[in-house]
Amino acid sequence: MVMMMMMMQQQNSSAQPQPQPQSQSTASATAATANNSSLRSPTTAAAAATHAPRQAIPIAAAADHAIGPVVVPISVEPPVATTMLPRVRLSDVAPYDGAPAGPYLKAVEALSGSLMRHNAAVIELGSEDAAIMRCGLEAARLYFRTKSQTVGKGSRGVYMYRAGRALEDWDSSPPCMADIFRCMGKAARAALFAIARHLRLRSDVFNHLLDDTPLPANEVSSSVLVATYSPASLQNGKGAIGAIGGGKPAMNGEVEKGLLTLISSDSPGLQVCDPNGRWYLADGGSAPGDLLLITGKALSHATAGLRPAALYRAAPDFVSCSNGGGRTSLAFRLMPQGNAILDCSPIAAAGHVIPQSYVPISVSQFMDDLSAEEDGLCNRSDNTYLVQNNLNKEPSLRSVLSDPLS
Repeated sequence: MVMMMMMMQQQNSSAQPQPQPQSQSTASATAATANNSSLRSPTTAAAAATHAPRQAIPIAAAADHAIGPVVVPISVEPPVATTMLPRVRLSDVAPYDGAPAGPYLKAVEALSGSLMRHNAAVIELGSEDAAIMRCGLEAARLYFRTKSQTVGKGSRGVYMYRAGRALEDWDSSPPCMADIFRCMGKAARAALFAIARHLRLRSDVFNHLLDDTPLPANEVSSSVLVATYSPASLQNGKGAIGAIGGGKPAMNGEVEKGLLTLISSDSPGLQVCDPNGRWYLADGGSAPGDLLLITGKALSHATAGLRPAALYRAAPDFVSCSNGGGRTSLAFRLMPQGNAILDCSPIAAAGHVIPQSYVPISVSQFMDDLSAEEDGLCNRSDNTYLVQNNLNKEPSLRSVLSDPLS
């Protein structure tokens, strides 16, 4: 009986289906393949992807997997930047008797540091002098607008004021010119004294170049105050007479001939080139009570190049719309006397190295040489323009006959 039951259990177990070993191997192989695919190298994955069927990728999906932004080269010239120049108060750099105090030393360092880094500086006037400057700008603006009604609409106005010059009945001037001349002259002398102190010189080392204060009787000042007004119709650069009036416009900028220049305006519009050759808007954050300081060629020669002249130009695109689209400016040019001598001996006595090209020269001869050089550059630029427009290598008969020397 027992034997019969054991035989029946064996038959039942043999009748049940056994799991196939091949299915186990197939599952393990699939898992191994999945594990290996997650551990394969990028090169192997890329190779495997080339054999896989390609699918159309939408543009939006492709952009999501971009490595970086697409850079499209643009040939547009970048706009001129606006540099906020350090502000130095006039009361801090004004000369006085006694030992130098901390504010004076800091102001001298800040003024000279701004000139070295930016070729310009800003002098902040006191409340009384700032009120005089605002009054002068408004008076000059009204004067030129009234004059344009008789001379012609859209014409640019330029007026030059010299102290001590007798005014005839027909020569009317804008109001407040005498007060503006004294105010800006005081600030110009204080800035010149501060520049001398920074070069380890006496503050009054350049006094022999300047006019006496006050002027002697029947003597006209060497320095000049230039009032200019440019209406909105001339802001495209056509018809310009120079960045601050009285000078010849240049393609690459203008250079002041005198010792230094102070400029006050009711709207931004002057660019200055820094020592690195970068143009920037110098009076972008200036108010009518602020004076923009730039140095000139005469000071550069008197300091043996230690204080180089600044290069500037007009920026007609930066004209405020709050004043009707025009720009009024007052520029005080501190000029040396014509019979003075530009000599670098004080610079050598202070221990500075003097290049051989800086020889003593009279101011009148120095100015004549600068004028001749300026005229030569203007003529050269005109000739270059003619040559560039002539496609022929050989000079044509028309170009030869049009040459002034021929």
